[in-house]
Amino acid sequence: MVETQNYQAIIKVVGVGGGGVNAVNRMIDSELKGVEFIAINTDAQALIMSDADVKLDIGREITRGLGAGADPTIGRKAAEDHEDQIRESIEGADMVFVTAGEGGGTGTGGAPVVARLARELGALTIGVVTRPFNFEGSRRMNQAENGIKALREEVDTLIVIPNERLLAISDPNISVTEAFIEADKVLLQGVQGITELITTPGEVNVDFNDVKSVMQGAGTALMGIGTATGDDRALRATEQAVSSPLLETSINGAQGVLLQFQGGSDLSIMEVSRAAEMMREAVHPDANIIFGLVTNPAFGDEVRVTVIAAGFDEEDEGDLAVQPPARRSAPAAAPAPAATTSQPRTTGIHRADKPVTRPVPVVSEPRPRPRPEPVAPSIPPRTATSEVPAYVDETATSTSPVLEVPRVIGVDDDSTDLDLPDFLL
Repeated sequence: MVETQNYQAIIKVVGVGGGGVNAVNRMIDSELKGVEFIAINTDAQALIMSDADVKLDIGREITRGLGAGADPTIGRKAAEDHEDQIRESIEGADMVFVTAGEGGGTGTGGAPVVARLARELGALTIGVVTRPFNFEGSRRMNQAENGIKALREEVDTLIVIPNERLLAISDPNISVTEAFIEADKVLLQGVQGITELITTPGEVNVDFNDVKSVMQGAGTALMGIGTATGDDRALRATEQAVSSPLLETSINGAQGVLLQFQGGSDLSIMEVSRAAEMMREAVHPDANIIFGLVTNPAFGDEVRVTVIAAGFDEEDEGDLAVQPPARRSAPAAAPAPAATTSQPRTTGIHRADKPVTRPVPVVSEPRPRPRPEPVAPSIPPRTATSEVPAYVDETATSTSPVLEVPRVIGVDDDSTDLDLPDFLL
């Protein structure tokens, strides 16, 4: 008789660098079950403080155990120099989580090396990393973007937690230390949401191959978390998860979704069904939706929903990269005020502001009309009492003076007799 043997998926969580090791410590403190923890760092002092099952002190030859100095090149070199030890520590795993705080030296440079080795060993490899807070500076942010790009090439699925967006769901008076703790908690929830689907028996069970069908080769993934109590709690928690500030874009177009429900023992299958139907309508029509349900009396009336959406088209994935807010362009210089109708014009025609009443002088011969000189806009308009303008608008409402005919010099104006030739008489 052949004895059947139950096989449980081997899941390993690898924290790389200071941020990654801190996240691993947080997961250990939360008593995350069914996984093995590995801490990798160039900072020997920080590594000593970790309770991970396996600790790898890498790069001592080039860092002397003092860290990578926020230089990803050193972090990558340190990991490459210790590939054999890293490979040995993750060998045999069915699923490997690589977690790091992007932007530093060891995590940014070393995480892609660890991920590459995990995939070479045949493990389903999932990256779960954080993007820095804005206050950490542009250099760290730029390094993080480069590190995320490099890691994306080496994992099956990459989940990026934007730390800055955590501020939208946190107390505005939160301290810096508390902000980083919140970031670690979100990393924990991302890993926990996936591992508990596999390792925790529930009313709706999900096995490793279910998760693998969604996440293998899925590329960039989005994660959202929602909680609710009271009426329609499962539905409202799901709505909150898909509109979470942690989601850097919409889940529309996702072709694979992991949907985990956690709640008290009174959480009904009907509540879960309605929430899952809402999710089905929000993603790709042919999406593969895997959902699990775990009940625990400790949740009481609360329902927690974790959504991980993956499998976006290439053009959709291009939209997932965080775009910096559009910088408002500096206002254009105000144009010079347009000349009003009362200001002098340089077109050769001048409209008088008031009717011109001064008579035009009588001349014996027509004089050529001078061309008006251009007048700078800053000169105030001339008034009716100033010198008569060169041209008078013919449409002016005043009566134009009559031009008098000049009299002939030497002829008496009062004489009306004419000397006529004799042949006309």
